[in-house]
Amino acid sequence: MTARVLMVQGCTSDAGKSALVTALCRWAYRHGVRVAPFKPQNMALNSAVTVDGGEIGRAQAVQAQACGLQPHVDFNPILLKPNSDTGAQVIVHGRAVANMDARHYHEYKRLAFDAVLASHARLINTYDAVIVEGAGSPAEINLRDRDIANMGYAEAVDCPVILIADIDRGGVFAHLVGTLSLLSASEQARVAGFVINRFRGDLGLLQPGLDWLARETGKPVLGVLPYLHGLQLEAEDALPRERAEKPDAMLRVAVPALPRISNHTDFDALLAHPQVDLHIVGPGEAPPSCDLIILPGSKSTRADLAWLRTQGWDTAIARHLRYGGKVIGICGGLQMLGRTVHDPQGIEAEPGSSDGLNWLDLETTLEPSKQLHRAHGRLAFVNASVQGYEIHCGVSRGPALAEPFALLDDGRTDGARSTDGQILGSYLHGLFDDPDALQALLQWAGARDAVKVDVRALREASIDRLADAVDAHLDTAMLRRWLGMTTCVL
Repeated sequence: MTARVLMVQGCTSDAGKSALVTALCRWAYRHGVRVAPFKPQNMALNSAVTVDGGEIGRAQAVQAQACGLQPHVDFNPILLKPNSDTGAQVIVHGRAVANMDARHYHEYKRLAFDAVLASHARLINTYDAVIVEGAGSPAEINLRDRDIANMGYAEAVDCPVILIADIDRGGVFAHLVGTLSLLSASEQARVAGFVINRFRGDLGLLQPGLDWLARETGKPVLGVLPYLHGLQLEAEDALPRERAEKPDAMLRVAVPALPRISNHTDFDALLAHPQVDLHIVGPGEAPPSCDLIILPGSKSTRADLAWLRTQGWDTAIARHLRYGGKVIGICGGLQMLGRTVHDPQGIEAEPGSSDGLNWLDLETTLEPSKQLHRAHGRLAFVNASVQGYEIHCGVSRGPALAEPFALLDDGRTDGARSTDGQILGSYLHGLFDDPDALQALLQWAGARDAVKVDVRALREASIDRLADAVDAHLDTAMLRRWLGMTTCVL
């Protein structure tokens, strides 16, 4: 017996595809279904290290959590990590294979689709159900040829599709009807129904529109999902939209929004912490007065280092440290804090070297082999556990590493500390997710009474809220039929 496959596609990016797949995965898992997530092709700079030592999009790692599974490369066989406006690093089955511009990748899609179908075959032979997330919109006409992310995949494997649209953006009926009209006849036929996302208001006032939509298209509206505030889910790529007001905040934190910022999900725990006022500072914004500056990861370290200087962050960091502020660099941010970043083989862009900010006595050389590790250990300067994951091409060397950030359980050390104790650098993404490490680092930064916050528990509760919304607001009888759940409902 092979798995039932159900795909979620969106009218736009950020329509709610990732959240709906997460919700459906947890809902099916609750009902005893052996379910797995799948995203054929993902374009994102937020990635995760899998149990089998590869790299996939973070959204698929969250969806795996919803299924009670460890993340695996088959859940996201093709990952594109943009390193310029026209090019990206191409990762196949968890491993980087090349940097390609858009035209070359379009030619490469024939091989990429083979990888997609290989992962699909393994999943349908292992699980009862597979919930698939599309990418962007299926109605992007210029990308229809050789599509492997949306209807190209759905047609190849012959699966039904749910189309989701975000009513909070406005124009939801135009999005749904317009998207459907731009599909071919066979693609239109496999759209099994619509879901409207992020609704707030009186559903009775929306009902005439829902009735019209069903009459106009011949497709059922499977449900209207409410706007769920306060969800703690790792974003696929977009930076947080809103900055929460925190009257009890005792620590101000600033993070520059680098043009190629990677794994900004590192800051989810800080966003969730009631005592932390986190400000992600965009281009053209002056670096604010704060207690802690965090330099995030970057897919293009040398280019983002140059951007930091044009935005005045180099002088802002110097002033911040002079007045006793603290600084943390994560992955690319650690590399920027050193003396020099070398890219002799053009791993990220044109070969060359860039002067670092010169706050840590180390140099970094980018090398072709990417380091992918899950890591556990303890902070080297305080009694607290820490865990995270490494995704980097850079290898750092220098005297600063003799005073490490963390002592890892596998015998390695991680990162560096400045001699005056004001600066920390680490290669560990997700280091704030450990409640002990989060509390210890906030106390180091000046929040002496910082409480523990477990963002992983908050994320788990958010996944359950999504599944509750499926039960309350979607046509679960139809979902059960599609997923073959008539005999496995508890």
